[in-house]
Amino acid sequence: MSYIGKTPTPAPLTSSDITDGIITTTKIADANVTNPKLTSGSQQNFRNIIINGDMSIAQRGTSFTGQTSANYIVDRFTQTINGAIGTWTNGQSTEVPTGQGFAKSLIMDCTTADASPAANDILWVQQKIEGQNLQYLKKGTANAESLTASFWVKSAKTGTYIAELEDRDNNRYVSKSYTISSANTWEKKTVTFPGDTTGAFNNDNAESFRLNFWLGGGATWTSGTLGTTWHTTAANRAVGQVNLADSTSNDWYVTGVQLEAGTTASDFEFLPVDVNLLRCRRYFEKSSNMNSALIATNEGVVTIRDGTASTINRYYNIQYSVEKRATPTLTPYDIAGTTGKVRRDATNGANGNVFSAGSTCFNINTPSGVSHYGISFGWYADAEL
Repeated sequence: MSYIGKTPTPAPLTSSDITDGIITTTKIADANVTNPKLTSGSQQNFRNIIINGDMSIAQRGTSFTGQTSANYIVDRFTQTINGAIGTWTNGQSTEVPTGQGFAKSLIMDCTTADASPAANDILWVQQKIEGQNLQYLKKGTANAESLTASFWVKSAKTGTYIAELEDRDNNRYVSKSYTISSANTWEKKTVTFPGDTTGAFNNDNAESFRLNFWLGGGATWTSGTLGTTWHTTAANRAVGQVNLADSTSNDWYVTGVQLEAGTTASDFEFLPVDVNLLRCRRYFEKSSNMNSALIATNEGVVTIRDGTASTINRYYNIQYSVEKRATPTLTPYDIAGTTGKVRRDATNGANGNVFSAGSTCFNINTPSGVSHYGISFGWYADAEL
């Protein structure tokens, strides 16, 4: 529009200037409404497929030494060491990227090197995921969703690393590389994986899916061409991956792990600590810290008192804080930390108490004919994938 004289001073539109119905969904281009814009003003709850991606929950402990096989590090994250590909100290660390809101990270620290992995050797950190949590990804259909992984990572060893999605139901894989450019420097990485139109996930509480962070691997997994589209070839899984096990100077930290549907990474979804803890307890729960010194102070110990020197058969029921994924393996321990035992009256290491576990609770049976005033014990329940 042209004007005679001075052009009027521009003024921003307000809600009163826009008539209802003027801006319709057909006038908004799909490409202009992105995940970051949607989440900047309102949170899309639980968009992160990964549980405990900020590494804040570590129910089993914060440091584990001499690691040479599979073991949980922090909750929901496990290491896989197939073959003699180094010895490791791992656990939860307070080393985090500055100003990003994280308080904890996961660390893998090499303590015994292996410069020449055997063909079948594997070293990775991974999270396993239930199939029933993944149905909205529409895998195995023409509408299969792409997935984007984002995370903060730091290592003394620079070079090429591989992040991989693994479909356990159909034995299919897809890998993307990322580069650690500067030693001992936190860097944020984002990789996007294509949707897979072949092979649906089972709709159950068993393992269907894995996010794998490769840290080393032998020729069986690295001798082909990196499989950046979904495939079934072992040799294409980790091509180009550096060997983190080749020096005791090497370490690897990760935090802020997020995996979400779509081709754009949104800001990390921080959950309240109580919500995060309950999500982890679906897979693993303990009554107290698994440490004899703390157990000796009765922290978290279950104590049942009869009041008299009872010799009759009694049953007690103890509820978990959250229903488990499946019937867990239940391990009791006395207050000195000895597993498979309970404390009867003032005596640690007593036998004869039967534990029967379900997915929501477990029972303890104090058998007849055994005189006691009461029993004390700690316990942990493992329903991991």
